[in-house]
Amino acid sequence: MSLPPPSVDQAYCRVSALEAGHLEVPLQYFISNPSQERLEAPSLAFLLRHSSNNQHILFDLGIRRDWRKLPPAAIERVDEFFTPRVPQDVIESLGKGGLEPSDIQTVFLSHCHWDHIGNTSLFTTSTFVVGEQCRSVLTPGYPEDPNTPFASDTLPNGRTQYLISSDYQPLGPFPRAHDFFGDGSLFIIDAPGHLPGHINILARTSPDGAWICLAGDSAHHWDLLTRKSAIPVIQIGDTHHCAHHDKTLAEEHIMRISELLNLPRVRVLLAHDEPWYRVNKGGPAFWPGTITSL
Repeated sequence: MSLPPPSVDQAYCRVSALEAGHLEVPLQYFISNPSQERLEAPSLAFLLRHSSNNQHILFDLGIRRDWRKLPPAAIERVDEFFTPRVPQDVIESLGKGGLEPSDIQTVFLSHCHWDHIGNTSLFTTSTFVVGEQCRSVLTPGYPEDPNTPFASDTLPNGRTQYLISSDYQPLGPFPRAHDFFGDGSLFIIDAPGHLPGHINILARTSPDGAWICLAGDSAHHWDLLTRKSAIPVIQIGDTHHCAHHDKTLAEEHIMRISELLNLPRVRVLLAHDEPWYRVNKGGPAFWPGTITSL
């Protein structure tokens, strides 16, 4: 298994991490053998800058500062399981390097959970790109369905691109990848299991063969990628809880991401990558700096 070699004058992306809030999570819901009860993890967003066309792209928007404006069902879930903090949201993080929402041409949302969508209404000129199955998550949304945690206006009408099956081709360990710009610089990876419509990004970070995989919520902890732990199913009363919509598909996709770890010059980052954040917070990997290419 390998990834395609670079072409002559290969386009690539400069990738920067963005502070976009934190959440305290109950580890028993995410790994089968937690060493502690709760963990505060980042909810990372990422800025990608294309080397040739100068486009500015975001992958995820993190947590909105006014998260209590989420649908009531989402607020209820947050209050039950999570403790969010937003000392700096994605808008403020962009501003650290002189960017505003109007400077962002494209926003990729890994999926539609509350800690990844930020406040989409602030990006009034951006095109949103999501997995096709996001339609089923948002239809009907709140307030049409008062019991759903997903708002019907999450994605802007007329500025949302839903990826369809014909957009995808195999790439490396992944059966479904879409060459977004058509130049081999940035691939959208269909990443099933966590939530319908979940996607990852696999982008080149140099013209000579380096890559980064932004894995979203494919795994919530590195022990899943290194096979030191497994996805748990927790029983509370008569109800079983799992962090993933389809546990089997999530496990299969985690195995595919794990294959990247055996390749040279491929960096993998999770949306809630606490070990990476602990080492890099406040450093040059965060915008206006750039994550070092391997």
